Amino acid sequence: MKNKVKVRNMRNNNNNLVPNQFIISTDEGVYFQSYNSTIVFVDEESKVFLDENDWDYSRTTGKYRNIFLGEYIGETRKKIKTGEYELTNLN
Repeated sequence: MKNKVKVRNMRNNNNNLVPNQFIISTDEGVYFQSYNSTIVFVDEESKVFLDENDWDYSRTTGKYRNIFLGEYIGETRKKIKTGEYELTNLN
């Protein structure tokens, strides 16, 4: 069956559910959403897209974006600079 969407809250380091931080799995890939803003999209080929306006919106967004991507912000900035990650409008 196509077009399945699954939404779940992220978990913190203590394995507790985190409000307002979501992982959304779709047929096209996986999204990370912080509050009402889509921050990251990883497509089926593992290409990473970051929202050009909100990818580094706040400390909370950054914390959970880092967890989602499995890296620190310095690595993310380097990957943006080299073109490995693409900035685009996700919202």
